[in-house]
Amino acid sequence: MISLSNLSKSFGGRTLFAGASLQFNRGERYGIVGANGSGKSTFLKILAGQDSASDGEVSIPKRAVVGVLEQDHFQYEDERILDVVMMGNEVVWAAMEEKEKILARASDHFDAERYAVVEDVILQGDGYGLEARAGEILEGLGIPTAVHEQPLSTLSGGFKLRVLLAQVLAAEPDVLLLDEPTNHLDILSIRWLEEFLQDYKGVALLISHDHRFLDTVATTIVDVDYGAIKAYPGNYAHFVQAKQEERERKESEIEKREAVIAEHKAFVERFRSKATKARQAQSKLKMIDRIEIERLPESSRRYPRFRFRQRRPSGRQVVELAGISKSYGEKRVLDGVDLVIQRGDRVAIIGPNGIGKSTLLEVMVGAKTPDAGRLEWGYETHPGYVAQDHKSQLVAEAGAERQTLEDWLGGFCPGQPIGFVKGQLAAVLFSGEEGKKRLGALSGGEAARLLFARQAVEQPNVLILDEPTNHLDLEAIEALVAAVREYDGTVVFVSHDRWFVNELATRVIEITPEGVRDDPGSYDEYLARAGEDHLDAKEVLRRARESKRAARAGATGNGTARSGAR
Repeated sequence: MISLSNLSKSFGGRTLFAGASLQFNRGERYGIVGANGSGKSTFLKILAGQDSASDGEVSIPKRAVVGVLEQDHFQYEDERILDVVMMGNEVVWAAMEEKEKILARASDHFDAERYAVVEDVILQGDGYGLEARAGEILEGLGIPTAVHEQPLSTLSGGFKLRVLLAQVLAAEPDVLLLDEPTNHLDILSIRWLEEFLQDYKGVALLISHDHRFLDTVATTIVDVDYGAIKAYPGNYAHFVQAKQEERERKESEIEKREAVIAEHKAFVERFRSKATKARQAQSKLKMIDRIEIERLPESSRRYPRFRFRQRRPSGRQVVELAGISKSYGEKRVLDGVDLVIQRGDRVAIIGPNGIGKSTLLEVMVGAKTPDAGRLEWGYETHPGYVAQDHKSQLVAEAGAERQTLEDWLGGFCPGQPIGFVKGQLAAVLFSGEEGKKRLGALSGGEAARLLFARQAVEQPNVLILDEPTNHLDLEAIEALVAAVREYDGTVVFVSHDRWFVNELATRVIEITPEGVRDDPGSYDEYLARAGEDHLDAKEVLRRARESKRAARAGATGNGTARSGAR
């Protein structure tokens, strides 16, 4: 379906990738991975025709419909949400609009011939089913039917981007090009998208930093690294292993060749001056000249060095919550929560969306006041908190978006020289003049790295993390897992990332409408006892459907009873 021939892209003197020759086939789903700045998004833009290659060719059949996930929703602000989605099918939408104009002029002049043409386009493109399909896709992405008739401007930014994703999917393109499609999706919507893509018959190319999404969806991983683009069959887990083994093979081969060269050189040095061995020495020198050693390029992947250390250990009991309750208007999210966390625990707090997990953390750090209950921190506890919305927390705490990274981080380590501050910034990938960057100019991922740098210099003995993997790339997530594993303090975190939870949790606390369930051990051990997986989207989706069916059945039953009473 898509073929690349010797594709290259450079900016000034920097080459992102060169000599890429690949084939992308129908029915396959390609996960595109690589470090930030390696060229992933640029590569996708070249395929979409939004950017040009420096060299080489991209071949896509002329009649192929290419669907590209846009990020600019402002052009649709006043449009009906359903209409925005249907606009994705440009040919059918244009025919439907033209049909309406023909009918609007029918009292003066009815163009029967043109009407027949556009009607045929609508029928051929199943235009009369387009609105129903658009509605189903919106529902799948978590946008309820009740708002489909409203203008796009009524939605928040994250939900507007879901509408743009729905627009691409409703077009039923032959080629799907999606850059971070799971951003702003909840676990149910991600599961729906996974199922949609697994049934998709065209060519899908997807950039994602979500381990589980790539493992579930991708049939091939396309790696943008070492200034090249290479495809690895299988999902992300297979790719990681294959790439590591490939690098190790190359390094081993280089070591072998270097050992042979060293052996030949030793022979030459030893027998160069002996007439009886001179011919052999010359032969060895020729052998050395013939041995080629491949220079392995450096990876473009950059792993931040997160380092968390506690300033001093806390007391044995870190925090106690007794009878904590919290409501927002009519909705009660926490109801009499009792909880004690001990020193050294790595606690994963899980539960369905909206159950109050983030609120619980906010109560713990004093960002929210409970309606009832008691909170007591233990002896010598010094908590460090990273909120779910990294950038908002950063700017709110700084008080000024124009503050520089150096000034902001330096404020948390008074008395330390600027060299220390720069070293801490460099550890989380802000080097050189990047320290002069303003807080307001940071991306979500950069803001997250900076917040973790603060934890490194403040050295809390309790880390409280709310969805800490939000906005982080794959390398940063893996670095964060390694750092939390090495941390010798206490950790309390909320995450929907099952891989992250499974790697770190030594205790699982599940919040349910019936109360709190406390399970010591790993997430796998929790599953073995509980039998329900709140981080498995398929299981969550099943429970949501059962809940809806039960609600409908209850409503029907109540209606029947009232009718009989009359």
